[in-house]
Amino acid sequence: MSYHVYSLPPELLQTLTPRTLLNVPEPPRASSPEPEPVAAQHQSSSGPRTCNICPGVSFAGVDSQRVHFRSDCHRYNVKIRLNGGQPVSESAFAQLVDGLEDSISGSASSSSDNSESESDTVATLLQRQKLNARSSRSPSPSSNSRSIPRTAITWFHSPPQTQIGVYRVLFPLGTPESAYLDALKSMQSKYPNGRKWAMFMVAGGHFAGAVIRVSQPAEEVEVSVSSKKPKRPKPDTEILKHKTFHRYTTRRKQGGSQSLNDNAKGNAKSAGALLRRYGEQALRDDIRNLIEDWSDEINECELIFIRASGSNRKIFLDYDGSIISKKDDRLRTFPFPTRRPTQSELSRCLLELTKAKVSHLTEEALRAQDEAYLASLPKPKPPPSATPAPPPAQDKPKPVKLTKEEELLREKWSRLLEMVNKGRLEPLKAFWERESENLGGADVRIPDWTGERRTTLLQVAAFAGHEEVVEWLLEEQKADPTIVAPKFAAAVEEETDGAEDVADTNDGSSRRQVGHTAYELSKTRPVRDVFRRCAAVHPDWWDWFGAARVPSVLNREMEEKRDERDEKKKARRKGLKDKVKEREAKEKEKASQFVEEPPVSATLPVSKPSSGPQKLGGGSGDSGGLAGLTPEMRAKIERERRARAAEARLKGR
Repeated sequence: MSYHVYSLPPELLQTLTPRTLLNVPEPPRASSPEPEPVAAQHQSSSGPRTCNICPGVSFAGVDSQRVHFRSDCHRYNVKIRLNGGQPVSESAFAQLVDGLEDSISGSASSSSDNSESESDTVATLLQRQKLNARSSRSPSPSSNSRSIPRTAITWFHSPPQTQIGVYRVLFPLGTPESAYLDALKSMQSKYPNGRKWAMFMVAGGHFAGAVIRVSQPAEEVEVSVSSKKPKRPKPDTEILKHKTFHRYTTRRKQGGSQSLNDNAKGNAKSAGALLRRYGEQALRDDIRNLIEDWSDEINECELIFIRASGSNRKIFLDYDGSIISKKDDRLRTFPFPTRRPTQSELSRCLLELTKAKVSHLTEEALRAQDEAYLASLPKPKPPPSATPAPPPAQDKPKPVKLTKEEELLREKWSRLLEMVNKGRLEPLKAFWERESENLGGADVRIPDWTGERRTTLLQVAAFAGHEEVVEWLLEEQKADPTIVAPKFAAAVEEETDGAEDVADTNDGSSRRQVGHTAYELSKTRPVRDVFRRCAAVHPDWWDWFGAARVPSVLNREMEEKRDERDEKKKARRKGLKDKVKEREAKEKEKASQFVEEPPVSATLPVSKPSSGPQKLGGGSGDSGGLAGLTPEMRAKIERERRARAAEARLKGR
């Protein structure tokens, strides 16, 4: 059975009782007596020579007033008054000071400046008062009180097994839970014109609004003499006014209004953005005009429900000439999720709000349900027995301060690495003549604080690909090529352009060893040639083929032969490219002369059947000598056959 909130049966109302968890009433709050205002305590001493903070204090002159303002008692009363407490008299303050273990006597009458002992006394008293107030507010450890979240519906119980639920938003603001039952009973009274609600929804450019009578008006009892059929009962709710409309304000499948997008990313200049801005302005004007037309009905409404986002809510409230104020006590929000603003959605929300929720559960079922709900709540944390001392703050490691010599050394290293990485040989030579002794020579290890992953200057130059710097380091500075750099994350890929580089390289086992030498760090062929030339000219300097991992030497004759071989390869490739271009040009000319080309089967020679043994699948694959060729070669042979056939036709004419 369904009940309307504003027309509950009287016999049901008489049996309703507010229902809490386990039907345990909330403990009454201890009513603290209102303290007597300070002004009343020393009303008799008011005047130009009295203290407005400390009770019962008057002054004979300006000097005594100054002494009092410097005292601990006055300063304590000022701070306690700012914290919302009540000032104390001088005698009460003296008792508070005597209660301290480390009290300091005579501080209230001292005329000197505030000392450390005086400030400690006031601070200690204030801290003790804060702890006492906190302990008085905190619940006892023995109590099992839990913070139970409030739901949108409040429930009433009617024995033996009937429960009625009503949304809290229907009660006046500020109504305590203990007075909900009285408010529900007062809601059953009839108004001359009935109770009215206003409901508005706006989202995504859609708007729906209505003014609804949610309770029947109080009618006079008409005594009819003639016996007629009983009148049809009027519905509990009646829609007096309603309106819905839509404007284009959001992009399809994008979401969000155009104004929000403009505020986040700036004003868009597309045609759609202009249309959406116009739609937002038109929607705002339409809603405000509608509210102005319905102003008389809205002023008679008991509650006003508004569903709108933060930006859209400004359409209804606090604009020039607005009907609804932001501080209006009638404003409510829908306490449940809603869908797109339509007339049917307003009707659904109205039915949800005005229809009382009914359940039929026994006392045992209610108790089991309450116990299960309480068990699902998180347990309160026990109050700490004593405030633990904060852990000592760990000092952050301070940055190491460098001396002037260290700063100068770091600057020299940064300049040196920059010149090597960029291949600036001439400035590098001049700089090295001046600073080579201070830095440690050509084979010095690069410091770790530079962030360089290579170990020596030779490795840095080889990795950067500067053959002039590498040659200068090898020939003039006699840099060691056998030093191994630690293996780093980025893989070093070496290009092998020459044929003898591949031939002279071993099986690659040395390349798999941990770390890389300067030769292995070289990325380009000219840099690797520098190492091979140096190995040919100075074979006794280093272990080139072992520790340095250089595959072979490179002298003048070998280099000339390699250059000649490279030139021949280039010439051969160039000749092939020229032949292909000429052939393609001839084919284009022939194709432009003959629009219609005869089929290939007419020009292909017919192979005579052989009397010998045949292969499986027939001999069509071997006819014409095309067996075993790639598709590209077959296409070239077909083009040549077509070209010869075309030449034969031209000669026949």
